[in-house]
Amino acid sequence: MESHEILKKAFEKAGPKEVASKLNISLSLVYKWCEPSSERESDNPAGTRNPLDRIKAIYEVTEDRNIINWLCNAAGGSFVENYTKNINPAGVVTTIQIMIKEFSDLLKIVSDSMRDDSNIDEKETMRIRKEWEDLKCVTESFVTACEKGVFEKN
Repeated sequence: MESHEILKKAFEKAGPKEVASKLNISLSLVYKWCEPSSERESDNPAGTRNPLDRIKAIYEVTEDRNIINWLCNAAGGSFVENYTKNINPAGVVTTIQIMIKEFSDLLKIVSDSMRDDSNIDEKETMRIRKEWEDLKCVTESFVTACEKGVFEKN
């Protein structure tokens, strides 16, 4: 689905007038965001690059995942990359071993944090978060490979 289509559906829920009012922008701009646009605004005067396209462009220029993570956190979730490196049809056992290792790493950090003072401080929380993100990434990679039929015998 294209970004303008996503916005159009979202605006149907909230109402374009409500969106314009809350964002303190013109109603016509809200409607323009719901039209297809091109990479350069001058190529398509009817459409305007919407906020989703602009955020995507910022991400592509910076390659900083914190942008995506921030948006996901604002929506009450977190970003999980569909990472499929090192997945091959013969690698189902290897992939499961990697998932188990990542889970083990997570448990080790939690238990190490609790061992000394029965407390998990901010620094330890950051390490736990990193390990959790790694585990989610490997697991999502495995599930994605399954969905794509990577492990199916022909």
